[in-house]
Amino acid sequence: MSIDLHDAVAVVTGAGSGIGRAAAHAFARRGARVVVTDLVAERAHTVAHEIGDAQAVATGCDVTGLDDLEAVRKLALDRFGRIDLVMNNVGILAVGAAEDIPFEAWQQVVDVNLLGVVRSNLVFLPHLLEQGSGHVVNTASTAGLLPYGFDRLPYTATKHAVVGLSEALALYLRPRGIGVSCLCPAGVATNIVEQVTFYGKPAPPQGPDFPVLDADSVGELVADGVARDRFLILIAPQAADELREHGADVDAYLSRLTKEAP
Repeated sequence: MSIDLHDAVAVVTGAGSGIGRAAAHAFARRGARVVVTDLVAERAHTVAHEIGDAQAVATGCDVTGLDDLEAVRKLALDRFGRIDLVMNNVGILAVGAAEDIPFEAWQQVVDVNLLGVVRSNLVFLPHLLEQGSGHVVNTASTAGLLPYGFDRLPYTATKHAVVGLSEALALYLRPRGIGVSCLCPAGVATNIVEQVTFYGKPAPPQGPDFPVLDADSVGELVADGVARDRFLILIAPQAADELREHGADVDAYLSRLTKEAP
């Protein structure tokens, strides 16, 4: 089910900066044509220009609206004639104690991080299923695999949901010729702080001491993962160690983290 990125057509949301921009460039270096989308259209156009106007096209896209995603699908088909790869890469954070984050913030994070993927599926999966080939990449997080993100519960909850959605989607789509990958980054040097809203008293971020990678390295890992039809794309070997410990004995794992908590 691995797709040949050479001459494939990739749609990337949240591609105006960070991991999305890096993935768009990595796909393009392998010969893919790329539809670069971002909430800030100017950023998307900058990235498309970096890739090259003959190989990329850009547009603004708000993943909280089906109309925007449908317009992206039309743009891809009008410009390149097909869609082979869809990367859902938009995410925002609400950070604070569980009792400080308001319900409205939960609604916003769920609408973007989880329902943005749901909307993308509704728009793009019928096309991929009709052609019987393609690949979907969903950006989750190690916070969606492990329980350390209690200081950003809406983000943690939605990223756990994206992991579960992606696993189940893989079981559904792989027999139909469509690959699914779930990217679970840990520390990545991006401008994600622009997407963070803080509530209550500031506190140091919680989480394992994973190494921080540059976005370009993560983009290469994504493109390589797609080419190899890997489901779980981790960027830190230490995350795999944590996963094994967590899976072996959840109670013991939580007990250790509780003792280490500040």
